[in-house]
Amino acid sequence: MVNVVCYGGKGGVGKTTLAAATGLEAARRERRTLVISTDPAHSLADLFGVVPQSGRTAVSVADGDTDLWIEELSPTAGTDTYRTIVESLTAELRTAGIHLEKSAVERLFTAGVIPGSDELAAIEALATYSDDGESEFDQIIVDTAPTGHTLRLLELPEVLQETVAAASSVRGQLRRRVDTARSAVFGPMAFFGTRSEETDEFAELADRMESVRTLLTDSSRTSFRVVCLPEPLAVAETGRLIEQLRAFEIPVTTLCINRVLTDASPECERCQTTQRAHRHQVDVLEADYPDLEVVSLPAVSNAATSHELVEQLTTAVPPASTHDQPPRS
Repeated sequence: MVNVVCYGGKGGVGKTTLAAATGLEAARRERRTLVISTDPAHSLADLFGVVPQSGRTAVSVADGDTDLWIEELSPTAGTDTYRTIVESLTAELRTAGIHLEKSAVERLFTAGVIPGSDELAAIEALATYSDDGESEFDQIIVDTAPTGHTLRLLELPEVLQETVAAASSVRGQLRRRVDTARSAVFGPMAFFGTRSEETDEFAELADRMESVRTLLTDSSRTSFRVVCLPEPLAVAETGRLIEQLRAFEIPVTTLCINRVLTDASPECERCQTTQRAHRHQVDVLEADYPDLEVVSLPAVSNAATSHELVEQLTTAVPPASTHDQPPRS
């Protein structure tokens, strides 16, 4: 069974670094691990010093003998799914005698990235990699985009279910009209050998959307970790995000408070003031969310390289899964 950990929060709070550290920690426990970035402004490959691949391709991270892979999702993967829906409907229209100019269809995909394609690419990746019968991985870590994108990602399965249902209805109406016309002309032989072997793209897409929705709300397989900084505005936004995630029935398990100052110099009054302010915000969050695991992650020197930062946090982040199963042989 594939386990999933998602990191979410506003931009700039360190989600990517924590996701990378969590993935490295899981891989070192002999779990075949994939870290996925759904953020359009990717930086995951930079953290590991690897060259990202175009398209849907996971890249191996050389870190000793660990089985760690990363993938920075391209919105074109989501665009391809939209194209499948549009082209399927276009083919049905053509069968019914309604012809759309090819250039008109192409303009949908050449005018720019279709809104929501980033999120759809993430949904498609989760559907693929979480399939227990097909998945190559034991553990998936998801570095989500900033808050607004993440909420759209969570809304997308339901929205697409409605879209697919509408598209299927339109296709059904077209097919009935065409079938009626064929029957009138050819009689019972009109349907011999037609459509029996067709792949129903709409049904397959609907099934993938449902599987991801089920996965993301399954507390035995998925945990969502909210990341914030120990600052008043960030704490307030974090509260709103947790409420929204719970409204989606997403299992929020952990609150990661990143860059907490804990070793201020006694000679630096400003540093001491900042440390007390950080401690106060941690206390507020612990009091407000007693049902969550609250993890304070220390501020790291600005002189640390990205690799050193990931390495230091590997021992500070909670283990990737509390539902571990034996690693793959």
